[in-house]
This record gives sequence, structure tokens and C-alpha cells, in this order.
Amino acid sequence: MEKAEFSTIRKKLGKTQKQLASLLGMSLKTIHSYEQGWRSIPAHIERQLYFLLIKQRGRNDELVPCWEQKDCGQKEACPAWEFQSGHLCWFLCGTLCDCTVDTSYKDKINICRDCKIFQSLVE
Repeated sequence: MEKAEFSTIRKKLGKTQKQLASLLGMSLKTIHSYEQGWRSIPAHIERQLYFLLIKQRGRNDELVPCWEQKDCGQKEACPAWEFQSGHLCWFLCGTLCDCTVDTSYKDKINICRDCKIFQSLVE
């Protein structure tokens, strides 16, 4: 995640830098560092920001799960199916779609950014 996207998401959440720092359990100086590009944004912070952004929109009831959208043949073995979180497949590691098995979250989110499921949630 780049500094501009971090700042954009913070603004979409309607949070000041201080409020976001409190929400994420970090210092205001850390938020400043992310937005100025002085520090790289860790994958776990990126994950939290996307989660908050999607949850803020509250559209979970109308979403078609990933296993239905992708006509998944191995859904019973996938964590997204196990936890009935077909709209949060991007959040869960170990999912079985699009070559994301056995990847780190940082690598997985780069793959998921191109996925229509993820894109529909963050746009």
C-alpha cells in the first residue's frame, strides 16, 4: 500500500490522523510517517484498513460469496467456506483460489487487488 492510498482510506473512514492512530493502536507519529512516506505500511495495517473500510459500508447481506461467484469446486476445503466469509476471502490466508495458497498476506493482497470480489468491496 502506498502513502496516498493510506491517506485516502483514512479520509473515507472519516477519521483524523489522531483518531486512526487510536483505532489502530499506534502513535500519531506512526500515522504521520505512513502518510508522509517515511515508513512503509505493514501488511497487517493495510489489512485492518481494508477491513474497516468494507465493514463501514455495511453491505455484507447483499454480497454473493466468492465460492458462488467463482464456481469453486473445492469450497469445502477453503477457510472462506469454513467460516462463511465469502466476501472476506481477501482477508483470510489459506484460501484456495487464484494461486493464493501458501502465500504471505502481503503477496495475497497483491493478487486479490485484481479480483472483482475485492474491487467491488473497496470501490
